[in-house]
Amino acid sequence: MIGSRITAIGSYVPEKRLTNFDLEKMVETSNEWIIQRTGIHERRIARSDEFTSDLCVSAVENLIQRYNINVEDVDMIIVATSTPDFPFPSVSSIIQNRLNITQAGAIDLSAACAGFVYGLHTAHSLIRSGLHKKVLVIGADALSKITDYTDRSTCILFGDAAGAVLVEKDEESEDFIGFHLGSDGSGAQHVYRTSLSKAVNGVELVDTQYLVQNGREVFKWVVRNVPDSIRQLLEKAQTSLDEVDWFIPHSANLRLIEPICKKIGYPMEKTLYSLVKFGNTSAATIPLSLDLGIREGKVQNGDKVLMYGFGSGLVHAGQLLKIHLDEQVNTPAPL
Repeated sequence: MIGSRITAIGSYVPEKRLTNFDLEKMVETSNEWIIQRTGIHERRIARSDEFTSDLCVSAVENLIQRYNINVEDVDMIIVATSTPDFPFPSVSSIIQNRLNITQAGAIDLSAACAGFVYGLHTAHSLIRSGLHKKVLVIGADALSKITDYTDRSTCILFGDAAGAVLVEKDEESEDFIGFHLGSDGSGAQHVYRTSLSKAVNGVELVDTQYLVQNGREVFKWVVRNVPDSIRQLLEKAQTSLDEVDWFIPHSANLRLIEPICKKIGYPMEKTLYSLVKFGNTSAATIPLSLDLGIREGKVQNGDKVLMYGFGSGLVHAGQLLKIHLDEQVNTPAPL
């Protein structure tokens, strides 16, 4: 049997904090209004000279330091991001060079806020095929670079972060239990950033350098579709919700997570999210939430974790897996 498991995890957030009180000075909003509508208290913002590749490298360095491992023998690097440093070269190629990983393939994966879960699925598939043994999967975004800080509907949401995991071949166990993938391109116009084309689905888009989001439509789509997709995942994996120790949805908005949990009948106290202190960090929210759960002593080896990402596309992806990390050598510093 060729199985795979996550053996190590690391994360990174920039030093600069942007609190709700800071935003009160920038746009017409208030701390109370933001918390009531989103659950977010603050978010981290990258320096002007700090980009997605920098966030990724720092997250991997955190992984290396905590587990005292070598990544130079990684044979594939997968970076899930919507904010690459450049259209090309890829962020993964930049990371490959900076971390001195000389014998690896390197690809960027574009699946917005579901990107990290798609990255895990891809890594697992590559290892199960027998073609790869050690894959670095990173979810990272520097959304502050594409956020309009005069638009109070979006600037209150987004922050910057990176989360990295090492997925390795394991001939004794298979920790990837089940998955579900999907997309509804008919809603592509609800979350976008224009580029070469300025229209989608026959809809003329706002031509701007910033992210544009119709939050109301995204909210309705997620609440209508994600709970049923979670049920399909569990059914295919022949796993009941009672067997799931932790649920990690995309940390878009607490008011979006709450109805998902209510619809599937899962307790909020067993749901992990990173948005309170870090906002919506897109592809980084799920690995960041997992790492926070590990750092806080909540998530233990042997636990079953259900991840579900959703975002622009409209694309979504779920992964049910067992946590089976190597033993940490060094205690991580607080984020």
